[in-house]
Amino acid sequence: MTPSRAPGSLREPDVARVLERMHRGANADMLRILLRAPSVIPHFLGFRKMADDVLSHKMRDTYLPVSASQGEMLYLVARSIDARRVVEFGTSFGISTMYLAAAVKDNGGGLVIGTELEPSKRDKANANLAEAGLSQFTNILLGDALKTLVDVEGPVDMVLLDGWKEGYLEVLELLAPKLRPRAVVLADNILRFKRALRPYVEHVQSGSHGFVSSTLEIADGFELSVFTG
Repeated sequence: MTPSRAPGSLREPDVARVLERMHRGANADMLRILLRAPSVIPHFLGFRKMADDVLSHKMRDTYLPVSASQGEMLYLVARSIDARRVVEFGTSFGISTMYLAAAVKDNGGGLVIGTELEPSKRDKANANLAEAGLSQFTNILLGDALKTLVDVEGPVDMVLLDGWKEGYLEVLELLAPKLRPRAVVLADNILRFKRALRPYVEHVQSGSHGFVSSTLEIADGFELSVFTG
């Protein structure tokens, strides 16, 4: 990310510094991901399923992040709809959380509610957000999102789905009653995990569940859905 081109609070020195460091770490993370690949690829291809907590622990020291360009898109979408209450499924070390929190801050305040299964990742994400000065705009819930998000209050303005792929549809169905009209839902990795995410894409594109939706060919694919009620 080039700080001089970044919008709003993303230009602030603390935010820009932490994001630059995190993106640099994510770019250098490919070796760790490749070393984990033999044990996790069968899960992602649907051949051998692992429990989410086991999978999260295996990937506990890897970023699995959005790119800088995706992050700036998240920021701009959140700003464009004046998002004050955002829910994120899959926080990891907090890169996407930081873009969303910066947008909420620039919108006048609010909260990004994150979810993370792995305690060490939640701790690191909180530390990163504190270093960037964005802690007051975030609350990262630890545990199974289908349990931790039950009590989240609406209206929710925006949702980012970027956790384990089999959970996308269940998380969306849990949050749907809390979405405000014209809320935006963004789901990552649509093109990379076509098989696993086909039920999700069919659901939001069917026209029968209150969404208009399209797949954007950005990075690994973003499904952008607008809730029509």
